[in-house]
Amino acid sequence: MPRGTGPDFIEALARGLDVIRAFGPGRPVMTLADLAAVTGLARPTVRRILLTLIELGYARADGPGYALTPRVLDLGVAYVDSSGLWDVARPHMERLVARTNESCSVAQLDGSDIVYVARVAVPKIVSLVVHIGTRFPAVATSLGKVLLAALPAGEAERVLAEPTRSGLTPRRQLDAAERDEVLREVRARGWAATDEQLAAGIRSVAAPLRDGDGRVVAAINVNAHAAETSMDVLLEHHLPLLLATAGDIGADFARLAAVPRVTVAS
Repeated sequence: MPRGTGPDFIEALARGLDVIRAFGPGRPVMTLADLAAVTGLARPTVRRILLTLIELGYARADGPGYALTPRVLDLGVAYVDSSGLWDVARPHMERLVARTNESCSVAQLDGSDIVYVARVAVPKIVSLVVHIGTRFPAVATSLGKVLLAALPAGEAERVLAEPTRSGLTPRRQLDAAERDEVLREVRARGWAATDEQLAAGIRSVAAPLRDGDGRVVAAINVNAHAAETSMDVLLEHHLPLLLATAGDIGADFARLAAVPRVTVAS
């Protein structure tokens, strides 16, 4: 990962995060040598970081290797909880899922990727597994198209110049001209759709979630399996429900932000 250059940058913290991020799909247990190779850190440094993570409960020894513990999820949940978005969105998402019988997700932009921050899923066999923290290349998803279209002029180009950290190559790539045309259309109509662009069998439609000032803070989608749900159903039935849900969530989020915060001394 890029390193900071300022006088207040804490290298030890950055190295600890590097070790946590080294674990991933296909790498649930890693040896000291594995971690040193992936992170580029010296083995003694990796060892000290692991011992610290173990003492704090974020990692554990697993035979000859090491594994993360579920406590690591606290780090991501802290972000979701602090934003208040999940508490506001959840009941609306659950109602939308009940009316469409399709999964519903909320994501935010992180570089050139989207990261899922909330999800209400319907059990179905799909080609990609999605959970909180999953990231995909933004431009290949309906969620990402909505978020990229909301960026100021020129910002989307800068964001998309960053390499994806998802580890996934989309099924269909757009060239720059196609991408710009798609984002113009999304800005004009206020929603985005994808039809098996990210992966075979996956189609979805997404809408922006706005705060009280009208800024896009996230995107919400309905995703469906192509073998079960046609684009006509997705756009004619699910999309109007999605747009209404996005408006309701935005209104509630704005009301929450407007509530005065009172600190009571203990």
